[in-house]
Amino acid sequence: MKKLWIGFIALALFNACSPSNNKTALPILGNKTTETKTVNGKTVTDTVYQTIPAFKFVNQYGDTITNKSLDGKIYVADFFFTTCPSICPVMHRNMLNVYKEFKDDPNFRIISHTIDPKYDTVPVLKRHADKLGITGDTWWLLHGEKGDTYGIAKSYLQTVSEKNPKGEFIHDGFFILIDKQKRIRGTYEGTDAAEVTKMIGDIKILKAEPDQIAAK
Repeated sequence: MKKLWIGFIALALFNACSPSNNKTALPILGNKTTETKTVNGKTVTDTVYQTIPAFKFVNQYGDTITNKSLDGKIYVADFFFTTCPSICPVMHRNMLNVYKEFKDDPNFRIISHTIDPKYDTVPVLKRHADKLGITGDTWWLLHGEKGDTYGIAKSYLQTVSEKNPKGEFIHDGFFILIDKQKRIRGTYEGTDAAEVTKMIGDIKILKAEPDQIAAK
């Protein structure tokens, strides 16, 4: 019996120290390719991951926001429209928890792209932000040309469309976590509070990764 207990204790210690129970890095999602180049006379093959391309939109304050506005920042992106009667209100109630957690971090942002730019003008987005209690620059609601918004959604691995047969806008309800190198590091169901809590934890893990600390 004593040997059996020693075995149990050893197994417990092994599981407690196992790397699988200590998450130190998030996966990198999306398409990837390999790139071969010569460095100091040696052939080196690197993995090149999918990144979010250049973009240009306008936020709720009327300020121009580009991909460069997010240089050196970890951010979360999503797609919505202000008159959405179903998932969007739930998504943004959950996103408020993310906003409150990181609103004092200058190296973190949230960007929400409207998929109904005809109705969701900049003044409408500002009223929506005020209703949510958003201030400052942590969370930007972005307006842009429909084609630009729908195009960038594909880079975030999201599906959006103008209207379904019932005349309604449709879109995925995910929050997408992006690192400082513009790579996708996680997707989370925005209507699921547990998923959003997990994302908050993953953001903290991402912030501690060496290449995120080093990136300015």
